[in-house]
Amino acid sequence: MRKRCKRKVWAKVDPIQHAIEGARVSDDKLLNGLRVRELAAIEAFRTGTAGLQEWADMTGVLNVCETMARSGIGPEALEACKKAEQALIDAGVRFESLGRMVLSGEGLQALRDLYAYHDLQRQSVSRAEFWRQIERAQKRVKSKAPEVRDMSEV
Repeated sequence: MRKRCKRKVWAKVDPIQHAIEGARVSDDKLLNGLRVRELAAIEAFRTGTAGLQEWADMTGVLNVCETMARSGIGPEALEACKKAEQALIDAGVRFESLGRMVLSGEGLQALRDLYAYHDLQRQSVSRAEFWRQIERAQKRVKSKAPEVRDMSEV
């Protein structure tokens, strides 16, 4: 007697709805959690209470924004990415010497510009494309691509 095939049935996931949600632009409800975290990090830099978590949050925003810009999604953001990268490097150097993560006014404005560009990028692509860009940015950092700068080298 042959074994019977027991296929998995995904009753809790509607595959058509799942495909539609992946193809459309992310709605505000999903992005609000990211926005709150990023704006809280910028506010922490403004008040001088930022720590390593806020620095890592803004570095993540920078990496994804730069990856999207290099892919052709908002290429005008590259200039803001360069300024924000230098501001975060300066903040890291100050943190090592002073023990506080602080930014100059110019660096704070660079982070605000970076946030604005990245928010526009997120709103202009599908959710699937956004996740693809996040994974691409993570792979760039992990593989230590030539354009990726490490804080230990600064």
